[in-house]
Amino acid sequence: MRLYRSLIIIAAVLAFGVITLGAYVRLSDAGLGCPDWPGCYGHLIGVPDAAHEQAAALAAFPDRPVEAPKAWKEMVHRYFAGSLGVLIAAICALGWRHRRLLGQPPTVPSLLVAVVVFQALLGMWTVTLLLKPVIVTGHLLGGMTTLALLVWLCFAPDQSTSNGEGLPPRIRWAVRLALVTVVVQIALGGWVSSNYAALACSDFPTCQGHWLPEMNFLQAFELHRPLGETSDGTLLSNAALTAIHWSHRVGALAVTLIVGYLALALARHTAWRHWAGILATALALQIVLGIANVLLSLPLPLAVAHNAGAAVLLTAVLALNIRVSRTATAVPSLTETQIPPAKTVEVT
Repeated sequence: MRLYRSLIIIAAVLAFGVITLGAYVRLSDAGLGCPDWPGCYGHLIGVPDAAHEQAAALAAFPDRPVEAPKAWKEMVHRYFAGSLGVLIAAICALGWRHRRLLGQPPTVPSLLVAVVVFQALLGMWTVTLLLKPVIVTGHLLGGMTTLALLVWLCFAPDQSTSNGEGLPPRIRWAVRLALVTVVVQIALGGWVSSNYAALACSDFPTCQGHWLPEMNFLQAFELHRPLGETSDGTLLSNAALTAIHWSHRVGALAVTLIVGYLALALARHTAWRHWAGILATALALQIVLGIANVLLSLPLPLAVAHNAGAAVLLTAVLALNIRVSRTATAVPSLTETQIPPAKTVEVT
């Protein structure tokens, strides 16, 4: 069904845009640009710009003076996210209505709706709980999950087998491991961003001049705590921020080794060389952006691009997993293709 597939592609592109906008809002310190939800200082449309509107907003929120530029950033992000939610609802409705014509159960579209609803709750809690790191990280992962499910809907119906060439089991396992590693690294990156630990190490490849600087992992990965504090209310130590950043670097090394190996392995198979190129390009871009963010002290455009690059790498690895899974299913077994059936001999 052409309309169904077109909506999925549009929603996937919009989901990528929402993830990028979310990173821009977070990294430009506009995550609390609006003190309420879903509106902004009581406005569902726009933000209080006029003098009398700002006076009313200040009376309603005396501790949160209006910063119109930050408020607009937050509201634009909400508008795009709301539009994505409407698109996903339409996809789910079409999926249920035409499930027989589409030849697939509407399970994933229904799951998408559930994720979007939970994303809305996380967006509200991000504001009401004052950027609590576990909520902000969860919101990022929810956005990536939305994108991943839309990518699955884009690629899963495609029965193409990449010219019918299968891959050895070790490469298929590497494909799966690459996806797991990228997901874990995105979670670590979200934890770095939500704790503002990106500049805990300002040098590269060492951290604070050491390969193993002073670190506090217990504080670093304590989930239920406010931003910048431990659960008992004391300030989060620099050793904890260092541990968060250092862990993300270790994750980056793991992604580099696994995805790099996978790209080299795929390059040896003619039918999969274009996938090798996609993986190598996405990986190289992320490495360059990650190093540049450290050495250049996290300029906003590069920091946003690094978040977008993570979404691109996730999309590439997930799409490859879907394609490899389809190919492995479609390739006939050895007994079916190379062993001829036994001939029966009639005895008279």
